[in-house]
Amino acid sequence: MKRAHHNPATLPDWSGMFSQVVTTEKNGVKFVHISGQVGVDADKKLVGDGSLRAQTRQALANLEKALASVGTGANDVVKLIMYVVDYKYEDATIIREELRAVFPAGPLPALTLLGVSALADKQFLIEIDAEIVAESA
Repeated sequence: MKRAHHNPATLPDWSGMFSQVVTTEKNGVKFVHISGQVGVDADKKLVGDGSLRAQTRQALANLEKALASVGTGANDVVKLIMYVVDYKYEDATIIREELRAVFPAGPLPALTLLGVSALADKQFLIEIDAEIVAESA
């Protein structure tokens, strides 16, 4: 089995703690594991302080960058896990709208949505990780 660790320059550099993307390939199938993406830009600057919508949009934009870095796209995502600080039922509307901007047509990936008390930084409101299955190049 072939395994590779990726830390794309288009994403924040957290390589001292974890890899942004890990790929494994076997028998013509590529599995992609994307670490939790949060609402920061490539320089680790918070986007949307206090705004779940803005942070969700940025986290999803980071997810798209992670996907592109290994030659995959939104259509290859099979599962998302979202961690939302102090989740309230009405947060689902914001999350659904932002998801549809990235996954506009067809069925959405499987999703686990978890309310949590805190994330790695007290300013982070959402973290999104993803599992991808695609054909090897």
